Amino acid sequence: VSIIGSQLAPEDLIGIPKIIGNVSKFVPPSLIVREKPFCLFIDELNIASSEIQKAFYSLILDKKIGEYNLPTGSIVIGAGNRAADSSLVKQLPAALINRMIHVHLKVNSRLWLDWASNNNIHPMVLEYIKYRPKHLSTQIAPTDETPFSTPRSWEYVSDGLHSLGDSYNSKLFDALVFGCLSKEHAISFKAFIKQISYKYSVTKIVKGEEDWPNKPED
Repeated sequence: VSIIGSQLAPEDLIGIPKIIGNVSKFVPPSLIVREKPFCLFIDELNIASSEIQKAFYSLILDKKIGEYNLPTGSIVIGAGNRAADSSLVKQLPAALINRMIHVHLKVNSRLWLDWASNNNIHPMVLEYIKYRPKHLSTQIAPTDETPFSTPRSWEYVSDGLHSLGDSYNSKLFDALVFGCLSKEHAISFKAFIKQISYKYSVTKIVKGEEDWPNKPED
């Protein structure tokens, strides 16, 4: 079950009160009520408001929210960007930090290529990342508003290439790659595509199977 911390209001998590007899009880939202053990994934944990982060205390420590207990065996995972990623993050309270095991995730080009080969990622993108695996991700996000490369942005490039087809406009192609990737990666990717798409083969020319190029642009 996935929830996004930055989009929650306190009542979305702890529920709303309901009068039962002479007392009131909080009725938990159907979003997190399950009969069997499950994984609760809280995305953008460190962008959530302070009120929501307080509600996460008992959820993470005791697997309990209001009067509702998660089924035995359930696990809670939180995710978020780091301050170094130039994202709109808030400092997590020390009490919440101390209640969690922290794991830093890194981009792995080999795993991404395994995923990409089964998810319709454009062949040009696949070949380029095999050739330049370090270009899959910009190690440190820029502090200004310039695009930078991530597995997500390479997927955008792939979707754009599928949409443009074989006879694409060069201006649209430039808008796509320079709008999604870091400048140096976009330039390198353009050069790579030009190289593998080049209609002349040195081997065939040497063997006499093709004529020498005679146009200036070639």
